[in-house]
Amino acid sequence: MSASAPLPPEPSTGPEARLDLGRRQRLGMVEAIWGEHKSAEQLATILAAMQRGGELALATRIDAAKAEAVRERLAATTGLRYHPRARCLTLGDPATAQPAHGEVVVLSGGTSDLPVAAEAQLALHWHGIDCRLLLDVGVAGLQRLLDQLEQLRRARVLIACAGMEGALPTVLAGLLPQPVIGVPVSVGYGVSAGGMAALHGMLASCAPGLTVVNIDNGYGAAMAALRILSDSGQA
Repeated sequence: MSASAPLPPEPSTGPEARLDLGRRQRLGMVEAIWGEHKSAEQLATILAAMQRGGELALATRIDAAKAEAVRERLAATTGLRYHPRARCLTLGDPATAQPAHGEVVVLSGGTSDLPVAAEAQLALHWHGIDCRLLLDVGVAGLQRLLDQLEQLRRARVLIACAGMEGALPTVLAGLLPQPVIGVPVSVGYGVSAGGMAALHGMLASCAPGLTVVNIDNGYGAAMAALRILSDSGQA
């Protein structure tokens, strides 16, 4: 048996970051950068280091002001792009799209769930997976979802983002046979408690086999879908 190819060397990003440049080689997943609690300087340094290391660069949870500050620090670097709907920064080009992998559909209960749904869509696109959004099909107007069922049957995996009581993933998992990944969203009044009501509702779902990720974790849902596709030989 031949020895495995050595992992690429880890570039220096200072004492604050140690990049996992072997993640895509090990798992088929790009290392995503959590951007919300990093400074623009830290993000610029990490993104540039990942690009030098030959890796795709994806940073999540970044607002427009921070994105502009990163852009100023990487002014000489081409390929930096801000995705305002997904609140993400990317550097470089995504993986080549592979239609044979099948399609993932990301659904949202309402348009307020769009940032989380768009994060999931972008993360899958960044891995070469065909993914489309289906917005505003929450259970408060169930006919909006029922009208889409025939189209949804053609998807390989469904990701359902919902706030309030978070019922959308349960309804989907009770109607369709493919894997359904529920994403609780921090949208709703009072007792919605920043997505906790939706999270608890999804975890307590009576629909067997429903997968649930953490609150607002569109990226995590995308990676769960990627694992499902990989295991089924479709990615």
